[in-house]
Amino acid sequence: MKILVIQNRKGIGDTVIFLPYIKALFKKFNSPISLLVKENSKADQFLFQTNYIDKILLLERDKRSNSKHDGFFGSLNLIKDIKKYNFDKIIIFNSSFRFYLIAKFSNISEIYQYPLFKKNQQHITETPRKFMKDKFNLYVDEDPEIQINHELILQSSKKFQINKNELNILLGIGGSGPTKRIPAKIFIDVIKMMLEKKKCKFFLATGKDNDEQLILNEILESKYKNFCVPLDNLSIKETLPIIKNCNLSICNDSSFSHLSAALGIKTITLMADTPLVYGNYSSIMFPIIPEGEKTVTHDTLGKEKISSRTIVEKIIEILD
Repeated sequence: MKILVIQNRKGIGDTVIFLPYIKALFKKFNSPISLLVKENSKADQFLFQTNYIDKILLLERDKRSNSKHDGFFGSLNLIKDIKKYNFDKIIIFNSSFRFYLIAKFSNISEIYQYPLFKKNQQHITETPRKFMKDKFNLYVDEDPEIQINHELILQSSKKFQINKNELNILLGIGGSGPTKRIPAKIFIDVIKMMLEKKKCKFFLATGKDNDEQLILNEILESKYKNFCVPLDNLSIKETLPIIKNCNLSICNDSSFSHLSAALGIKTITLMADTPLVYGNYSSIMFPIIPEGEKTVTHDTLGKEKISSRTIVEKIIEILD
């Protein structure tokens, strides 16, 4: 049986959040699931060894450019691309009538989709959970899971001289927007306080955005630089086994918070300006919100009010 899932939300985090539903379909139909996702999901870089995933098809669609799958002729291209795989079922985590027509013209006999024309206010976890219950009688309440070969983990441990007698911590210091990026001084304070308690090594995960690089450089220019390993020159695929070697992660609301939790690493999420659900949907995510706030959402603008002492207290609580 060949099954295609369409998950067209953008970014790594949204793709990771949907993994439990994809895995549930794999178990129900006893068949690996192919994914149609946007290129910026980077799914091919972190799902390449996950056994419930089959093929990854890229949705090349960007309204700002003349992409392969844009517009009417783009829809025809997408139909052509899907048709050649002869899928038996398609599950569309989307209310788009366009995708319904694409599925129909791709000659897929079984089509399951969110209710049409109801795009507004679809909750990131509750909507797919209800959909899975209504359409497949499946109650999904698992954490996302990314699988990676044990040999890659061992190779990474040797290459980066990861000492299991030390506390190895991933610091996800990047973020998709400036309001999500916690200031470098807070991470430096956490490094300082943790080194006073135990021998540690910190792996600094971020992208190449100028503002992210400023945070990275500020940490590397501190007196704790010898305890830090920058990962910004590595691909996501190369970074995964390093994360898997860590004892825990401390991350802004970024791709690394989602990836580390899905790899089974306990993850402290620093939620400064994003709905809390993006930092607590997994049982091994431990959100910290700005001091003085009862919750967090868009426009909380609380990155300066994340407490380094609260982070360290949470680390100790998790490790104990």
